[in-house]
Amino acid sequence: MRRNSDFEAVDHNMPYQARTDFQTLQALLPFLFRFPVRVVLAITCLVLAKVSNVGVPLVLKELSDQLTPLLQNSALLVAAVVPIGLLLTYGALRILSTLFTELREFIFARVTHSAVKELCLNVFSHLQALSLRFHLNRRTGSVTRDVERGSRAISSLISYTLYSTLPTLIEVLLVIGYLYINYDLWFSVIVAVSIVLYVVFTFKVTTWRVKFRRTMNDLDSQANSTAVDALINYETVKYFGCEEYEAKRYGDSMAAYQEAAIKSQQSLTLLNMGQSALMALAVTAVLWRATVGVLNEQLSLGDLVLINAFMIQLYIPLNFLGVIYREIKQCLVDIERLFSLLDEPCEIKDQPNAKPLVTQGATIEFHAVNFSYEAQRPILKNLSFSIPAGQTVAVVGHSGAGKSTLCRLLYRFYEVTGGQILIDGEDITEVTQASLRSQIGIVPQDTVLFNHTIGYNIGYARPGATQEEIQSAAKAASIHDFICLLPQGYETKVGERGLKLSGGEKQRVAIARAILKNPSIFVFDEATSSLDSATEKLIQLQLKELSRSRTTLIIAHRLSTIIHANKILVFKQGELFESGTHIELLNQNGQYATMWNHQQHHIE
Repeated sequence: MRRNSDFEAVDHNMPYQARTDFQTLQALLPFLFRFPVRVVLAITCLVLAKVSNVGVPLVLKELSDQLTPLLQNSALLVAAVVPIGLLLTYGALRILSTLFTELREFIFARVTHSAVKELCLNVFSHLQALSLRFHLNRRTGSVTRDVERGSRAISSLISYTLYSTLPTLIEVLLVIGYLYINYDLWFSVIVAVSIVLYVVFTFKVTTWRVKFRRTMNDLDSQANSTAVDALINYETVKYFGCEEYEAKRYGDSMAAYQEAAIKSQQSLTLLNMGQSALMALAVTAVLWRATVGVLNEQLSLGDLVLINAFMIQLYIPLNFLGVIYREIKQCLVDIERLFSLLDEPCEIKDQPNAKPLVTQGATIEFHAVNFSYEAQRPILKNLSFSIPAGQTVAVVGHSGAGKSTLCRLLYRFYEVTGGQILIDGEDITEVTQASLRSQIGIVPQDTVLFNHTIGYNIGYARPGATQEEIQSAAKAASIHDFICLLPQGYETKVGERGLKLSGGEKQRVAIARAILKNPSIFVFDEATSSLDSATEKLIQLQLKELSRSRTTLIIAHRLSTIIHANKILVFKQGELFESGTHIELLNQNGQYATMWNHQQHHIE
């Protein structure tokens, strides 16, 4: 049982709790280390590739030193032997560098794609487990955009770190170590200091730029959500002639995104200029020291070639490292949003000791149930009633009386804020959600279908159902003949949200779906509200026969459809106002009798 204080604790309109970069990486690492052998092999190949790459300038140095005296003495040049061994070593190092690089990517590919798949699957499953409250408060376009960006960012982050940042770091350490051991201290000092200044400058400016990226993400999601809303509600936009209004809303969102993008680009220019200046000064200083060494005959031309080759090899990835770092920060922001979805608290959870619900007749009992979507607006107040096993109970009342809320509570889309709901004496909070929902079949008032075939939508109630079973359910719902008249029959696509079908056709698909599920409990929420009179009478007879041996809850507006119910409950402002059979309620001459007389007069 959940009280008001617990209910108010979950606020899905609150901004997500930002993670630090370290926390984001920490959350991601378990997904990467599911293949530890592959990770170790990939890192080994990475190191070997960089060792081979650093060896190339060393070979060039030896070649230069061997060729220099030959070039200075023409007599020696004639008798010279081409240093085949060094040339072959040079070629082998080039090949090994490429080989180990490609082998690293080949080995690590499964790790990358597995991490993306597992994380996205976790996020998708978590979103499915979140309460209806979360999904009503969140924009679908924004959520899907966060998942899409986050999944792409994982692959990019792995690529930027393992394939760019880590190799560059290893190469820098190898070069600085070699310069420190073999040359004047100033060479290693200049390289080390310049790299530290470069990294610090890049870190500081990029961290400052992250706020622009976050703003761009938020505005991008907002623009995408605006577009998705307008496209999903295409007909409504057309009904009210709001095309220009929706275009303006989308344009305003894109204009705000444009301003954030411009600020981001301007800050990027500043960063690029600073990085280029630092690297230019570093290369100039190192070459100056090397040139002085050659002139003083402390260094050979081979040493100059070696140092110059080192600086070129470092300059290219370091210059790119600035871009990489910015991309890594961007990826971390995107992944942070993805993990924020995983951080969303599940309002509805199975208890640790929850057991499957096994029905024996499926008696439903509401005991002093209280519920409110918002604390200041109670929907149900101290509501108590029961539906004996195999009987049909109908609920009627004016709009806003809390009728449809009963379905959501019975399905446990929300927790009651007070009281209990029992099925065969079992509190529904103490059984697993999957087993609870497997026992209930519903025909909702607003039927929403998947953008797939009619056969798929009917069969969705029981994945794996045979075509004969699907057709049998369709016949019971009086829609089989209609489907057979369609050019593609059961393979006919119903369109986004089923918009290619009429309201009545969609409801008959929903009825067929509920019939196929074959549950212990039926819930009909205005199940025939979109049907014509002739079809409604036919469906009512079938539903009456279908629910004869099942516990059935009918929420109805047309009172003529529920006169056969064993009991009728009349709701008023979230409370049980009257109850009884159709005849008993008419004799009471209360609210039900007034509603009945009004509808009969309206029909006449």
